[in-house]
Amino acid sequence: MQLQAIDVVDSISGQDFQKNYYQPKRPLIIKDLAKNWPAYSKWNWAHFKELVGDQHVGLYNNVKSDAYTPINTADDYKTFGDYIDMISQGPAGWRIFLFNIFDHAPQLTQDFTWPEELMKGFVKRYPMLFVGGASSITHMHFDIDLSHILHTQFAGRKRVLLFPYEEGHKLYRKPFEVLSLADFSNYHLNNGKPDYEAFPALKLAKGYEVILEHGDTLFMPAGYWHHMEYLDSGFAMSLRAMQSSLNGKLHGVWNLFGMRGIDTLMKKTMPHPWYNWKKKKIFRLAEKELERTK
Repeated sequence: MQLQAIDVVDSISGQDFQKNYYQPKRPLIIKDLAKNWPAYSKWNWAHFKELVGDQHVGLYNNVKSDAYTPINTADDYKTFGDYIDMISQGPAGWRIFLFNIFDHAPQLTQDFTWPEELMKGFVKRYPMLFVGGASSITHMHFDIDLSHILHTQFAGRKRVLLFPYEEGHKLYRKPFEVLSLADFSNYHLNNGKPDYEAFPALKLAKGYEVILEHGDTLFMPAGYWHHMEYLDSGFAMSLRAMQSSLNGKLHGVWNLFGMRGIDTLMKKTMPHPWYNWKKKKIFRLAEKELERTK
């Protein structure tokens, strides 16, 4: 992989953000965006436990889904309070995916503001909390609706890999899915290298690497691939904004209701032939990327 650092600013004007990051779809770390929010100092485990500790939540382990794993199906369930107790005791490879804590504690929406000076189109009904124990992993994927994301880390540290949407074939994207066939788990323990022997086109993938800390806000442009590893137990909030272009919106709608529907149907009706076709296509497209460099 060919990785570079992400630009970091303390603050940025809407004009500069639009010109240098939003329009060219370049990621950015903004250090001070969340520091004036009450959430910056107010949100912690004890506060959340008091508000929603009795809510049952789905938990996801670190096992990478295979061709037949149902998408977004939880591996276990606990109350949020019991989950917090578990991950507070030490490394625990369990995370909570797309938990809308604001449905259960709407007063939390008063603890932050929507940064509309940076971009418009925020989906204000769906701010999302992402929670993970130390050592938990969010495997390489891109968000199916192709929204722009402002992802603010509130507790703990998280290592993040980012790649532009166009790098998908080098990342061994599964056809009709938003997932990579390659496994990037703990890639940093192998001198920053995933399994190049099995997935040689990964050497060509150009992206970014960053460690998010308390208060960091990461701008992830629409369609960016991301892989996240929790270095500490922690949580972050994502604010989503629809793309401004009609083509971008329509592509997201197709992914949600067309692409995903076809994949679900084929997995149910002919899973093995469907998987075999996908796998052949994945490696054929990756091989084309390799041939371009010869």
